[in-house]
Amino acid sequence: MGQAASVGGSATTANASVTLYANAEGHFISDCQINGATLKFLLDTGATSVALNSGDAKFANIDYKSGTPVQVNTANGVVNAYHVTIANLKIGSITLSQVEANVVEGGSPSIVLLGMSALSRLDMKRQDIALTLTKKY
Repeated sequence: MGQAASVGGSATTANASVTLYANAEGHFISDCQINGATLKFLLDTGATSVALNSGDAKFANIDYKSGTPVQVNTANGVVNAYHVTIANLKIGSITLSQVEANVVEGGSPSIVLLGMSALSRLDMKRQDIALTLTKKY
């Protein structure tokens, strides 16, 4: 559970969708592609923006040190990060362009946090353990 996703719609249409399934802890974890690089993500409505560690950013060819240095509040306190724009983020058949993100130097977070800078562009509908994301625009 939590690793499966089903897709619907077309990648080029506004109604592209993907269904995620909660794992045993109730979290929605799946794969995404950032600039073509496949990474695991955790859907995190409590995160203001997409957040990833510097290793994942390098893997996704993000020149994060060219981003704007910022301080962000995390579950572990205030940390230094770089504010960047992800050119292309894909979840199933959903493709989002120009998504705001923060890159934290080091290995935390250990998984990409799919925050509200991406989620606000999606409709979310939950039924039992299934969560369907549909592209708004």
